[in-house]
Amino acid sequence: MTEPPIAAAIAKPGAHGWGRALVVALICLSVALLLSVDQVYDGLHRALSAAEPLIAEHPYLGAIVFVLLAAVSAVLAFFSSALLLPAAVYAWGNTLTFGLLWLGWLLGGIGTYALGRGLRGPLARAPGIRQFDFYVQRVPGEVTFAFVLLLYLALPSELPGYLCGYLRVRFRTYLAALSLAELPYAVGAVVLSAGAVHRQIGLLVTFGLIGAALSLYAVRMLHRRLEQAS
Repeated sequence: MTEPPIAAAIAKPGAHGWGRALVVALICLSVALLLSVDQVYDGLHRALSAAEPLIAEHPYLGAIVFVLLAAVSAVLAFFSSALLLPAAVYAWGNTLTFGLLWLGWLLGGIGTYALGRGLRGPLARAPGIRQFDFYVQRVPGEVTFAFVLLLYLALPSELPGYLCGYLRVRFRTYLAALSLAELPYAVGAVVLSAGAVHRQIGLLVTFGLIGAALSLYAVRMLHRRLEQAS
C-alpha cells in the first residue's frame, strides 16, 4: 500500500523543513521590502496614529480583546493576530505587548490541550489539522517535557496542544513546556513588530533569516527524534 500524499510529504523532513523556513524568510523579507517604500511606511504610521486614541480610550477592554484574539490565533490555524501587533506595540510599548501576547498564546495552548482531551474521535478528522494522524502514530510512548518543547518549536502552534491533549500528556508537563516555548516566539513577534513600526529594515531581514534557520533546525531535530523512537 502506498503512503498517502500528505503523509508522504510530511515524512520528508527536508522538504517540510525547507518549506516552512522559506515561508518565514519570505514573510520578513516582503515586509522589509514594503517598508522601504515611503508611501507604505507613511500609510502604516497614519493607521497606527488613528488606532492609538481608540486603544487609549479603552485600555482595559483593548487589552482583554487583544489577549482573546491572541488566544484564538493559537487555537485556529487560519486565524492570526499578527496584524494587531504593530498597533499594540505603538500604543502599549514592547513590554506590555509581550506580556499580553504571551498570556493570550498560553490561554490558547490550554484551549487546544482541552480540545485534544475532549474530542478524541472527531479531532483526528478535523479540518486544518492534516498532520495530526502522522504525528499521533509516531510520537513516543512517554512524552517528556523536552519532547513537548521540541514539538512547539518545530510545528505550527495549534498542533502540539491537540496532540498532547489527545495523548493524555500530563498537564503540568505540557503547561511548563508551553510556557517556555512561547517565550521566544512572543519576543520575536514583538521585536519584529517594533522593527516594522520604527522601520528597522536590517532587523527584519536578520530576524527573518535567523527564524528560518531555527525553524529548519527544529523540524529536522523533531523528525530525527521520531525516527529514533520508531
